Amino acid sequence: MNTSFDGTNLRLARSAHNLSLADVGEAVGKSKQFIQRLEADRDEPTDELIEKLAHLLKVEVSFFFSSPGHILTEEAYHFRKLIGTKTADKQSAIANGELFHRVVSFIDSKLKLPKFDFPMHDISTPDKAERAAERCRAHWELGIGPIGSMIRVVENAGAVVTTFEISTKEIDALSIASPRPIVIMKRDEVSACRARFGHAHEIAHFVGHDGKLTGDKGSEAEANRFAGAFLMPRSSFIKEFPQLRGGTQINWIALAELKMRWRVSKAGMLYRARQLGLLSEEQYRRAIVGNLFSKGQRHVEHEDLLIPHEKPELLLNALRVMKDRLAISVDDIARAVHLKKEMLARIAPQVLELESQPISLASESRSEVISLSEYRARNF
Repeated sequence: MNTSFDGTNLRLARSAHNLSLADVGEAVGKSKQFIQRLEADRDEPTDELIEKLAHLLKVEVSFFFSSPGHILTEEAYHFRKLIGTKTADKQSAIANGELFHRVVSFIDSKLKLPKFDFPMHDISTPDKAERAAERCRAHWELGIGPIGSMIRVVENAGAVVTTFEISTKEIDALSIASPRPIVIMKRDEVSACRARFGHAHEIAHFVGHDGKLTGDKGSEAEANRFAGAFLMPRSSFIKEFPQLRGGTQINWIALAELKMRWRVSKAGMLYRARQLGLLSEEQYRRAIVGNLFSKGQRHVEHEDLLIPHEKPELLLNALRVMKDRLAISVDDIARAVHLKKEMLARIAPQVLELESQPISLASESRSEVISLSEYRARNF
């Protein structure tokens, strides 16, 4: 614990709420210039002001004096759909990701979670992305058919998945490449198919973009190519894609049935078909613009409501183990990371689910999670 006020933590909390310097200054009765000086450690706040800041930003007073530990570089954060995003929105997403990373680090210090198991591959060309996707499927023994749960694939490989509010529609997802990888999806994502593609996209960043800045057109294209190949392996997709009626017309009934089997959007399957030469550019454009978009299916397709959303399991199971076996409550976790419980629930909504369920509903984790003390007792 630091003995002096740390302006970096003030900036982090402010950014997490997507508040400007002026917003914070007005709320606590100070100028934006003074708040800026606090963040730059060029001025000291009074105890009364620290209390006001903590109340506004939903953190404990101790948050401003806590050591941030290992600071992640910008290269560790990978965004989906970053192009055109405002800097403030990007920084807000990073700040919330950093706060969640601190929560996960605390959990990691108490429990043995699944080990890191994302193999590294080059995905810099379409052919390399195809091969990388095939090798990842083989590594995780997924076969070449539809994947049952994308979230379970990500969690079994050692990442923690969560969903929370992302302040802008320009960012669909965020992943954090750290010793304990993190994937954050938008809570209000309507389409389960789009969410599944998002998870495959984030796997691509872990596999092929370690230590690289992403978010530009090139890196996004690489991740999208990997995601399509991972969800729809070329060998099986070529065999199953419906034949064109009369050699030119999409069989929409068969395509909808294929969507229900693979749980990939019709737009995604059409794009994949174009990549693999099953559709010409003109056939693809006519199907997308002339059919899907013209019928109001640009963002939500008709079958989307029939496909249930996958739910993260690892974090909730970890919270249950901490509560039941280590007697570490949600309040204890909030105190450990110096957040108000309200703020903890915002970045880790699973805590609300945990508290709403009786202990009898806690099920055995599909991904083994045990306390470190149990692990040491078993192995030493």
